[in-house]
Amino acid sequence: MALDNPAFNNPAFQDSKAAKTYPGRPGLTPPAAQTQYATAQHAGTDAAAQAQLEGMYTAPAAGAVETDRMTVEDTIWKTVGLFGILLVTAVAGWVWTMSPVAETGQPTLMPWIVGLFGGFILSLVVIFTSRKKIRPALIFAYAAFEGLFVGGISAYFEMIWEGIVLQATLGTLSVVGVTLALFASGKIRASKKATKVFMIAMVGYLVFSLLNLVLMWTGVNSNPFGLLSDTIMGIPIGLIIGVLVVIMAAYSLVLDFDSIQRGVRNGAPRKYGWLGGFGIMVTVVWLYIEILRIIAIVRGSN
Repeated sequence: MALDNPAFNNPAFQDSKAAKTYPGRPGLTPPAAQTQYATAQHAGTDAAAQAQLEGMYTAPAAGAVETDRMTVEDTIWKTVGLFGILLVTAVAGWVWTMSPVAETGQPTLMPWIVGLFGGFILSLVVIFTSRKKIRPALIFAYAAFEGLFVGGISAYFEMIWEGIVLQATLGTLSVVGVTLALFASGKIRASKKATKVFMIAMVGYLVFSLLNLVLMWTGVNSNPFGLLSDTIMGIPIGLIIGVLVVIMAAYSLVLDFDSIQRGVRNGAPRKYGWLGGFGIMVTVVWLYIEILRIIAIVRGSN
């Protein structure tokens, strides 16, 4: 997730003083023309320097590698790479989950469990150690574990509700695309007031989720999704809460985009692009799981 993610409170994202000015192009110092001889002597040097200066101005702009500064383009490529790792391990998690079905008729939950706990532990490590040092290898490992979790849970749900994975994927891409378009056009921005409301809603949702898990584990509520499977006036509670959570996840994406934008504006070191990709990946996976659950609740109630 995004601004609520402590990793994005790093001074490099907040304070423009954290950025080191990248050296500019040297100017030309006119030769001190003391005599006609000195002027002629420096004429060739001045012409060469002028040609070099023109070449520097016509050369392509320095990128993230040359400046060692965070850029939007570099962060996008880092994010794409992380999602590439996630997709590869998601396929592995899907195959692993479905491997015993031919013999026992039941999928295994091991990829789901391994990915869930491995990803959770690594996410905490990344978040709480990124202030001192950013370790891309840990973020790669997190993406791999998240892939196992996503692949495992997707295969399990697909076995019960055929076509649900495609529906959840299209829903996730739609929300991400609309949010990105609105942010890029300037029609939606992160604000202190909205972020405060978001944080309160997140705390409330986490408390509700923990309570729901306790009720399910203790057998007080035996519904597949616990309290979320109950209905109010015929409408599943999970559908009502799910819509609110999707809105929260969309705003979390806005916070992710805003953090990246501020990091680029303040000249944060290039390595912070990994944190930008990490934040987006966390939010998108959260959004996908919520949409997957909403569709399962709706289809299950029918």
